[in-house]
Amino acid sequence: MNRPRRPNQTLAVGLGWIEEHCVVPDRFAAGAPLRLYDFQFEYLAKFYTVRGDAVWNPANPMLGEAFVYQEGLQVGPQKLGKSPGTAAHVTLEGVGPALFAGWAGEDDGYACSDWGCGCGWEFPYAPGEPMGMPWATPLIQITALSEEQTDNIYDALRPMIELGPLADLIPKTGEEFIRLPGGGRIDTVTSSATSRLGARVTFRPADETGLWLKSNKMVAVNDTQLRGLAGMGGRSSQTTNAWNPAENSVAQMTYESPSEDIYKQFRQPPPQWSYKNKVERRKIHQHVYGEVLKENGGHVPLESIEALAVKLLARDAAQAERFFGNRLVAGSGAWLKELLWERAYAGA
Repeated sequence: MNRPRRPNQTLAVGLGWIEEHCVVPDRFAAGAPLRLYDFQFEYLAKFYTVRGDAVWNPANPMLGEAFVYQEGLQVGPQKLGKSPGTAAHVTLEGVGPALFAGWAGEDDGYACSDWGCGCGWEFPYAPGEPMGMPWATPLIQITALSEEQTDNIYDALRPMIELGPLADLIPKTGEEFIRLPGGGRIDTVTSSATSRLGARVTFRPADETGLWLKSNKMVAVNDTQLRGLAGMGGRSSQTTNAWNPAENSVAQMTYESPSEDIYKQFRQPPPQWSYKNKVERRKIHQHVYGEVLKENGGHVPLESIEALAVKLLARDAAQAERFFGNRLVAGSGAWLKELLWERAYAGA
C-alpha cells in the first residue's frame, strides 16, 4: 500500500534552536540573544526544507538526502551580516538539531537535556512536522580563498559560542580549530591548506565564492570538498558578494547551474535604476540592504554605505556596483557591457 506523500516542510526546530542558543558576537550588543533577520530566516528555512518522502530509520538515518536542497547560495552586498549568519549556521550543524529525525506524533518534542545541553530549552512539535537531531560526529570546514576571509566567520563564531549558552556544550574554542562533542571538529581551510582537503566533511560553509576561480585553484578545492560531502551525506552553503560575470567563478557556476537541489537567494535591484545616479543609487541601497539598514531597525547606516560606494565608484565603478549594489557587473575592460548581464537575469 502506497503511503500518501507529505508536503515538504522546514525543520523549524533548527531555526528556533539558533535563536535560543546563539548570541550577538560583537559591538554594543555582544552577548545579547541573536535574532535572525528575515533574509537569514528565509535562507535557513529553505536550506532545512525536509522532503515530504523522507523516511526515518534510526538504525541508518537519512542525512543530507533527507533535504530538498543539497547546497545553498546566498548573494548579498558588503556589511549585510553574512559572516555572523554563517557562524550561527555552523553552530547548528555542529551541536544543534540539523538532521531529520522522523515525523512527529502526538506530544513529541525536542529537549536540549536529551543531547547534553543544560540550558533547559524545549521545542514542542506539531503532529506531522519533521523532528531534528544533531550529527553524531560533525566535521565542518569553513573554507575561503584567504585566512582573512575565513577569519571573518571564525572571529564571529568564537564569541558567539563563548558569550552564550553554547559555552557549556563547547567549553574550549581554539585559535586554529574547535573541538566538538562526539569527536567532531570545526576547521578552517584556504587555498594554501590543501592538505586538509579530501577529509570527511559533514558541512562546508564557503565564503566569497565569487572569488573562487580556476586560476587560484579554488574550483578544484570546491570539487574536492563536494566529493567529500557527498560521501558523508553532508551539505554546503555558499555566501558571496555579486561576482564579476567575466571570471566564471564557483559562485557563478553555482548560480547558473540547472540543478534543482540548489537554493539560491539573490536580491537584485531593478535593472533600470542607474548606480551612477545619486538618487537611484540610494534606492538601490535601500532595496538590497532592506531590513539591515538602521532606518529599518538594523545595524547598517545607509550614509556609511553611500560614502563607501562613492569612494569606490571614483576608481572602480563596476566593483562598487557589485559590492554595494548587489549587481552582476563585469569589470573594467571585460567583454560584457555594464548592465547587460543583470538585464539578462531580470526576473530570474
